[in-house]
Amino acid sequence: MARERVYLDWNATTPLRPEARAAMAAAWDLSGNPSSVHAEGRQARRLVEDARHAIAAAVAADARNVVFTSGGTEANVLALTPGLFRKPGPPVQRLIVSAIEHASVLAGGRFPSEKIEVLGVSREGVVNLEQLRALLLADGAPALVSVMSANNETGALQPVAEIAEIVHQAGGLLHVDAVQALGKIAIDIKLLRADLLSVSAHKIGGPKGVGALILAEGIAGLDALLRGGGQELGRRAGTENVAGIASFGAAVKAAMASLGDMDRVVKLRHRLEEGLRQTCGTVVFSHHVPRLPNTTLFGAPGLRAETAVIGFDLEGIAVSSGSACSSGKVQPSHVLEAMGYGPELARGAVRLSLGWSTTEADIDRCLEAWRKLAGTLLKHSDETLLERF
Repeated sequence: MARERVYLDWNATTPLRPEARAAMAAAWDLSGNPSSVHAEGRQARRLVEDARHAIAAAVAADARNVVFTSGGTEANVLALTPGLFRKPGPPVQRLIVSAIEHASVLAGGRFPSEKIEVLGVSREGVVNLEQLRALLLADGAPALVSVMSANNETGALQPVAEIAEIVHQAGGLLHVDAVQALGKIAIDIKLLRADLLSVSAHKIGGPKGVGALILAEGIAGLDALLRGGGQELGRRAGTENVAGIASFGAAVKAAMASLGDMDRVVKLRHRLEEGLRQTCGTVVFSHHVPRLPNTTLFGAPGLRAETAVIGFDLEGIAVSSGSACSSGKVQPSHVLEAMGYGPELARGAVRLSLGWSTTEADIDRCLEAWRKLAGTLLKHSDETLLERF
């Protein structure tokens, strides 16, 4: 009898929570357009607004400042807008992004390439605050700085509040990609002093294809990516994805209610990493700095990520080689390269990410598979596993 598969790729996407599934199914039965004024339309609008309030409450924001999008990528691109300003301050004219950001941020949004600067990080994947100060002072023009709250590969947390203090002292604004952080750690847009915050449903047990950009009070100048109708207060045209948004709202409520489960998850991660380190040469990245409780990125000299992922898959375990947005691309991790690791380790990093249904038995299965695979993966060429796949 085939063994049940183990899912350890929660940072790529999570299973749909039962609450989110039920909310989506109920919304499918509604016929009204949320912009219509009749009873059916008002019913659909109520679902959208209930979700808006739930997402705002999760990050201590005002509901009117939540803009629904098609996901985290669109939220990031919408945020990276030249001309943003905090009333009554000057508009931002340039962009500073850290070298370990998601591809949607590294692409620069709507800033021209000559207006984009890259901020380095330490060996542990934490942004260089002194370089940030220097970049902000080097050009008098106000800057938008974009830094992720938690890295999607290493799980390393950034000192967002300290970054915000530096940025605001220089007259700039701070965008925080919180896609990986929401539902795993507490987020308060006011305490972080972030000006814009991106989140996504499918990282917290909601559906794929819906996210949100959340603005702090006083932020203006947001230029809509999608223009046409007046939906989302003119900030994002198009009929709202009512079922997806309702499901997002249900997922965020469930995620906030279960934040305490992360204490259990971090113990599982410790168990996992202790087992991984028993293999000679194994490196767990960013383990000296605060990280997401569910994330482990590891590698070993000679390991190739693509064959490791295949090997785990053949053992019935789903893992990844880093960001799901880069899967299928056999290339070194840009995150590890930015952290100063050479291609030997950057090409072989494997990400294991845990979630609410992960058990000790799952961790033991993973370690059993790793012990079985390590001898082959670290000693032989890639063809061995590729021929079996």
